Amino acid sequence: MSEVEFSMSTDGVDWAGLRAALVTDRFDNGRTPEQYRRSHENSHAVVFGRVGDGYVANGRILSDGVCNAYLVDIWTAAPYRRRGVGREVVRRLLATVPGQHVALFTDDMTAFYATLGFRAQAGGMSRIVGRWLDDGRG
Repeated sequence: MSEVEFSMSTDGVDWAGLRAALVTDRFDNGRTPEQYRRSHENSHAVVFGRVGDGYVANGRILSDGVCNAYLVDIWTAAPYRRRGVGREVVRRLLATVPGQHVALFTDDMTAFYATLGFRAQAGGMSRIVGRWLDDGRG
């Protein structure tokens, strides 16, 4: 993990490069580079992990600034998994929301999040308003 450089700033992010890394690792959900930029810039906090010019980790947290937060887009590139990179991304994000209840959705990483103190809770629901990723901005 020592070769991974972490940043919590969107300054200088190569959004097309980030998207390309996510696509390569099959973690892309169809957002354009511009949508990735807006998603990150509108988040409470972000973390990027880089090795050289390439992206190997990413994560964001949304928060109301008082009592509720939500982890989103937590990703570590396959070659860097099980090396503490994802744990460091989450640690840095959680440090920005002391005293808050933090939620997340995951399909296949429950064991990982359990090691970080998260517990499953029943009753979650979600809905897409209109069409996925179509916010009228083009």
